[in-house]
Amino acid sequence: MARTAPPPGAVIRARLDAVRDALLSLARELHAHPETAFAEHRAADALTRLLADAGFAVERGTAGLPTAFTATAGPADADLTVGLCLEYDALPDLGHACGHHLIAAAGAGAALALAAVAGDLGLRVKALGTPAEEGGGGKILMLDAGAFDDVSCAMMVHPGPADDFGGTSRAARGVEAEYRGRAAHAAVAPYDGVNAADACVVAQTALALLRQQLPDGVRMHGIVTHGGDRTNIIPARSRISWQLRADTLEELETLWPRVRACFEAGAVATGCELTLTEPAAAYADLRQDAWLGETYARHVRALGRDPEPAAFIGASTDMGNISHFLPAIHPTIGLSCRARPHTAEFAEVTAGEHADRAVLDGALAMALTAADLAADPDRRARITAAHRARAGAAGARQRRSSAGSPSG
Repeated sequence: MARTAPPPGAVIRARLDAVRDALLSLARELHAHPETAFAEHRAADALTRLLADAGFAVERGTAGLPTAFTATAGPADADLTVGLCLEYDALPDLGHACGHHLIAAAGAGAALALAAVAGDLGLRVKALGTPAEEGGGGKILMLDAGAFDDVSCAMMVHPGPADDFGGTSRAARGVEAEYRGRAAHAAVAPYDGVNAADACVVAQTALALLRQQLPDGVRMHGIVTHGGDRTNIIPARSRISWQLRADTLEELETLWPRVRACFEAGAVATGCELTLTEPAAAYADLRQDAWLGETYARHVRALGRDPEPAAFIGASTDMGNISHFLPAIHPTIGLSCRARPHTAEFAEVTAGEHADRAVLDGALAMALTAADLAADPDRRARITAAHRARAGAAGARQRRSSAGSPSG
C-alpha cells in the first residue's frame, strides 16, 4: 500500500526543528557582532553560507551593494514566488537595539522551511538580504534594481514589545543641510567671520516654530552633526541632519517646501551658503496585505501568542516601499517586554529566551502563511495575476524606453 505523504505543515515544522540550533546560534552571533548600514559583511557572510549549504542558489552583491544578496530555492518555473526579507543592520553605539538580527534569523528559518515543501506546493522561495534599513534604504535600492521583480509577495517579522499585525507606518524623508561661512578669530575679529553654526541655530528655531502649524501625526526631529571645531574660531562649516515623517508620501511632498524654507532661513539670516542633500530615498508608508496578515495572525495565535490588530506603527521602514509594489506583511513578533526599540534596554532583551522564541515562532508562522497561500486556489490566483500584470507593465515601460532611446 502506498504511503501517504506528510502534510506541508508537518514537513515545515520538522525542517525548522532540524535547523533550530543553527538559527538560534546565528541570531546570537549577529547580536554579539553588530554591524551598521552597508557594513554588514559578517552578517551577510553567515546568512549566505547557511542558505548555500542548504542548497539555495545564492547571489552576492545584489543591486551593486556588497552586503546585499538573494538566495533562491524551488521550481524555477513556479508561478508563485514568496519573498522573505532579511534585515541585519544595527544602530551606531546601541548595537542591535532594533532586533534586526532576529529578523534575519526568522526570515532565514522561514526560507529553509519553505524550501522543504516548495516542490510539492509549486512555489519558489526567495530570501532577500536587505542591508541598511536604519539609514540608506537597502530595500529601495534593491527594488529599483529589479531584485523584487520576480517576487509575488513579501514577508518579514519585526521584534517589538508585543505582538501585532496589519498596521501602517509613517512615510519618512531625511535631509542633510550643510552651511558654509567664513572662519575668523572669535575674540580678535569676530566681525570678519560668517558663522555657520548660527545658521544651524536659526534653522532649528524656524523648524521648532513650524511645528505649531503642522498637521496631527507629523513628526520632525534631527541633530547637529558638526557645529565647529574650537570655541575661539567662528565656525566656517556646520551640518545638520533632519528627518520629516508624515502619514503618506503625498503629505510629505506637500509639507516639504515649508520645511526647506526653514533651512534656507538659516542661510539668509547669516549670509552662509547652503547645500541640501537627501542621503537616501524617502521611505513610503507601509500598506500590509489584509489576507496575508490575518493568516499570519491565525498561525501565531496557534503558537500561544495574542497578536492585536495594529492601526498605526509610529516608526518608518523601507518595507513600506516594497508594500506599494507588491503584497507584503511586516507584523511585530513580541518579546514580552516593556522596553521599546532604539534603546539600550531593548538591545538587551533581543538576546535570550524570548528572543529565541521570537525567531522560531516568526519563522514558522511565515512559512505556514506562505504554504496556506500556495494551497488556496483563489488567493493564489489573485496574487499571481497581479504579479503578471506588474511584470507586463514593467516590460511595456522598458520597451517604450528602448524605442525612444537613440541608437548607437
